[in-house]
Amino acid sequence: MKIIANISRLLVGTVFVFSSFVKGVDPLGTAYKMEDYFLAWGWEWALPFALFLSVSMCTLEFILGAACLLNLRMKYMAWPLAALMLYFTVLTFFDAIFEPVPDCGCFGDAIKLTNWQTFYKNIALIILVGFIFFHRNKFVSKSALATQNIQIAGFILLFAIFSIHNYRHLPVIDFRGWENGADIAPDNQGQTKVFLIYKNKTTGETQEYLSPNYPYNDSAWMAQWEFVDQRLDESGLNLGPKLSIYDLEGNDITPSIKENPDYQFILAAWSLEEASEKGLRKAAALARPIADRGWSFVVLTGSLPETIARFQEKYGHDLEYFNADDIELKTMIRSNPGLVLLKDGIVLDKWAWRDIPGFEELREEFPDI
Repeated sequence: MKIIANISRLLVGTVFVFSSFVKGVDPLGTAYKMEDYFLAWGWEWALPFALFLSVSMCTLEFILGAACLLNLRMKYMAWPLAALMLYFTVLTFFDAIFEPVPDCGCFGDAIKLTNWQTFYKNIALIILVGFIFFHRNKFVSKSALATQNIQIAGFILLFAIFSIHNYRHLPVIDFRGWENGADIAPDNQGQTKVFLIYKNKTTGETQEYLSPNYPYNDSAWMAQWEFVDQRLDESGLNLGPKLSIYDLEGNDITPSIKENPDYQFILAAWSLEEASEKGLRKAAALARPIADRGWSFVVLTGSLPETIARFQEKYGHDLEYFNADDIELKTMIRSNPGLVLLKDGIVLDKWAWRDIPGFEELREEFPDI
C-alpha cells in the first residue's frame, strides 16, 4: 500500500503541477473562465474578484502539486488537497449534468475536455487522492521541517510572480493559435470528410464509406443496402482563428486585414471604455510614423460606433477603427489594448500595451519597416 500511495502522490503531483502551469501561464484566460461560471450562477457581484481568484487558485494548485512531487509536509498538505479535489469533483459533476459552461477550463487552452471527460478525470484523481489522504502520516520527508516550509513559501512567491508577469505582459506560451509564427489565414485549409453509413436490409449490418467511395453504381448492392446516416470529420481542417472583421457600415473586410501581404498592425481593444488610456496613447504615437510609411495600422474593437467616434476624435485619425467580436479579440491577445503585427497572414510579434515599442525600437526588430 505504501508503494501505491507513493505512486498516487507522484501522479497527482504531476497532474496538479501541469494543470496549474497551463492556467497560470494565462491568468487572464482563467479569470475569463471564472467569469463564465459567475454569470451562469448569477454571481455578478463576484466578477471583480475573478483575476485575484485566478492567480490564487492556480498558485494553490501548484503548491499542492509541488508538495506531492517533492513530499513536502504531506501530513498537512493532504487536507487542502482532499478538500480541493472533492470540491472540483462535485463541481464538475454538476457541470456534466447541467452544462452551465461548455468547458470547465481545467487544463486552460492547452487541452480541451468535455464536461463528462473532466468529471471522469476527477473521479480517477480523487481515488488517488484518497490513497494519499489515508496514508498522509506515513509520508516522511528527508528534508528538515524548516527547509520544507521555506520551499513551500518560495514556490508560492515564485508562482505568484510568474502568474502576475503573464498577466501584466503576455503569456510566455500561447495555446490559442495566435502565437508568434502562427498562420492565421492558411492557404491549404483541408476539407471536411463525409462518411456515409448504410445498413443491410436483411441482416441489419451497418457499414461506413468515405464519400464518394461506395458502390452507388452497383444496382444489386443498392437493392440490399439502405442509407441511414452520415458523419462529418473536420479533424483535418485548418481554418485558422475564427476572427471576422467588419467596417463601421457592416461590410466584411476580413481578408484584406488577415491576408495583407504587407506589414499589418492590429491594435486589439475588446472594449475601448475599459482599455488602458496609456496604451491607447502609445499606440496612437506609433501609428503616425507607421502610416507615413504606408503600412496599415487598424484598431479592432467590440465597442459601439458612438464610442468609436469619441475615441477617434480623442486619439486622432491615424487609427482606423473596425469591429470584431470581443471574445475573439480576447483570444487574439490577453491585453486591452494589445498590438499584433501580421504579414501575409503570419503572426510576426505581439505586445501587451505596457510593452508597445516606440518606432525606432520597432525598427531594430524589423529594419525594413
